[in-house]
Amino acid sequence: MDNSENTSGFGKKAHVPSEIRGWNWGAFFLNWIWGIGNSTYISFLMFVPLVNLVMPFILGAKGNEWAWRNRTWRSIDQFKKTQRKWAWSGLLVILLIPFLVTFPFIAMKYSGAYSLSLRAVKNNHLVIRELGQPLRPGFFVTGSFSTSGENANAILRYSITGPKGTGEVLVYATKHAGHWRLQQVVVHASGRRIVVVGGSQAIIAIHPTRI
Repeated sequence: MDNSENTSGFGKKAHVPSEIRGWNWGAFFLNWIWGIGNSTYISFLMFVPLVNLVMPFILGAKGNEWAWRNRTWRSIDQFKKTQRKWAWSGLLVILLIPFLVTFPFIAMKYSGAYSLSLRAVKNNHLVIRELGQPLRPGFFVTGSFSTSGENANAILRYSITGPKGTGEVLVYATKHAGHWRLQQVVVHASGRRIVVVGGSQAIIAIHPTRI
């Protein structure tokens, strides 16, 4: 295509070449981000509730046409190459989202605070009596970390399951000079509170709070 035939950037009057018609995966995956890069600001409808449910499909179907009309491109070949880059970028983002979502939970599960607490819970005779053996931890670990140099604090929460039932483990641990230390580990199971670390080991009945 020579410059005289290049109608890109002419808006609604632009003729859209048949070579670029078709589905646009970059517009579908990245929607409004793709819209900014391709001067297609109708993609901002992604921020409108309910409309955002169908907008990715509209962008996927109309993306090539809108991008050609809204931006000036040197050639069809440049347009195709650019849209392929958008498509691969969108696919990469979609593949990374599960990792980014689960990474904090994975990081907590491989922390020293988690390992120490799990060992303490599994070796506690009161927890074993209440839940049985073997004891298996749940997949997810939630909570928070705060660090200052080699020192850190951790608050963790995870489930523990045995043949007799399931409990919830609450952990408070501190890290000093690179070493974790459990300050408090408590297991809630069957309406009981089992103190594993942080006081005299005991099973304390939890009574419903009256309002």
